[in-house]
Amino acid sequence: MDILIWLGAAVTLGGLALLIWCILRVMKARKAGLSDDALRAELQKVVPINTGALFLSMFGLMMVVLGIAFS
Repeated sequence: MDILIWLGAAVTLGGLALLIWCILRVMKARKAGLSDDALRAELQKVVPINTGALFLSMFGLMMVVLGIAFS
């Protein structure tokens, strides 16, 4: 079950990396001084990726917990 723990940690880190990327993309869009409509369009592009990253992190943490529970 050690492989499940390490695999879950890797999946969690992948989700965390995507979350950081989403944060940086939104910060870049805000600093660009876009109009309200352009900023809203940019944020609408980031929301599905952000949601997927949260799901990926949650799934990875569940894998870690299951790996610890089954060990």
